[in-house]
Amino acid sequence: MITPTADVARYPFPLPRDVYRYSANIEPAGAPRSTEAGSWGAHRVDIDRHLRTELGERARILRADPTRYQCLPHMRPAAWEALLLCLAELAAAHPESMALCRDGDRVHWRNDLLGTEHELTVGDCDTEPLRFLGTQLQEDVVLLDQRAGQLWADAGLVTFAADWSMRFDVGMSFLQIHGPVPRVHTERIIPRAHDFLLRLQAGPGFRRTNWTLTVDGRLDTATETYPEWGRDRRTVAEGPLTEVGDRLCLRTEVQHLIRLPYSGAVMFLIRTYLLPLRELAAVPAWAARLAAVLAELPPDMADYKGLTRTRPAAIEWLRQYGGVPR
Repeated sequence: MITPTADVARYPFPLPRDVYRYSANIEPAGAPRSTEAGSWGAHRVDIDRHLRTELGERARILRADPTRYQCLPHMRPAAWEALLLCLAELAAAHPESMALCRDGDRVHWRNDLLGTEHELTVGDCDTEPLRFLGTQLQEDVVLLDQRAGQLWADAGLVTFAADWSMRFDVGMSFLQIHGPVPRVHTERIIPRAHDFLLRLQAGPGFRRTNWTLTVDGRLDTATETYPEWGRDRRTVAEGPLTEVGDRLCLRTEVQHLIRLPYSGAVMFLIRTYLLPLRELAAVPAWAARLAAVLAELPPDMADYKGLTRTRPAAIEWLRQYGGVPR
C-alpha cells in the first residue's frame, strides 16, 4: 500500500476521462475543485510548502539566463497592475502572514513567509515589477497586449516553461505562438480560445489545466535548456523500471486567465505542479486514468508533448508497481 503525501491531497489532477484530446477546458477561477485525494483551486495565486525552494530555483535560473524576463516598454503599466493585483490576492488569501498597504503611489508589502518587507513606488523606473513579482509567488506570468484584433505576448517572467521559450515568443501573437501544436487549428481550438480571450472581461477570470511528464522533478524544461534535460527522457526510458516511479513525474500546469481592468492586458498565471508516479499511485483512480490516457494517446500528440520515449516506461511501471491491472 502506497501512503498518500501532503502534495497528493492538493494536487490538481488534470485528466477527467480515460481519453485525452486538446480542448480549452476552461472553467471559472477561484472555486475549489474536489478530487479523489482532496481539493485544489481555492485561490488564483497558490502558495505551498515548496515556496522557498521554487523561488530559489527561479532566482538561480534568472542569474544564469536573464532573458527569461521580457517586458516591452509599452507593457510597464500592465506589469505594475499585474504586480499589485497578485500581491493583493496573496494578502487576501494569507492575511496572517502577508499584508499590502497602499498610499497613493507608495506601496508597503510584508511577506512573513519569506521574512521580508518592501517599499515600492508605483511607476518607479528603477523597479521591474514582474521581476519583483517573481520573488513572491510560484507562478510564471505572461502579459498579453490586445491591439488590432489580436493578442500579443509582449511581457513575461517565465522560468518554468514546458519546452517553450519566453525569449523567443516575446512580441509574437497568440495565434503564432500556438502554430506548432498539432490538431488544435484543424479542430479550431486555438481560434476559439483566441476569440474567448478577446472578449474576456475584467473580474475573477478563468482557469484551465495542461499536462505532460517530466523527469527528475525538473521545473525548468525551457527550450533553451533542452541539452540539459532532453537526455533524461532516454535515461529514464532505458534505465531500471524500478526507478521510474521516483524519476518520472506527472506535470500539471494550472493556467489562470485574467483581464487587467486598467491596462486591458490579459494576464496568464502559470503554476506548475509535479507529482512522482510513486506518489500518484497512492490514488488508484489516478494511476488507472493516467495509464489509460497514455496508452490511448495518438502518436502526434504524444510526440508534441515529449512523451514518445517515456510513456512506455510510465505505463509499464504503473502496471507492475502502481496497482494498475493489465
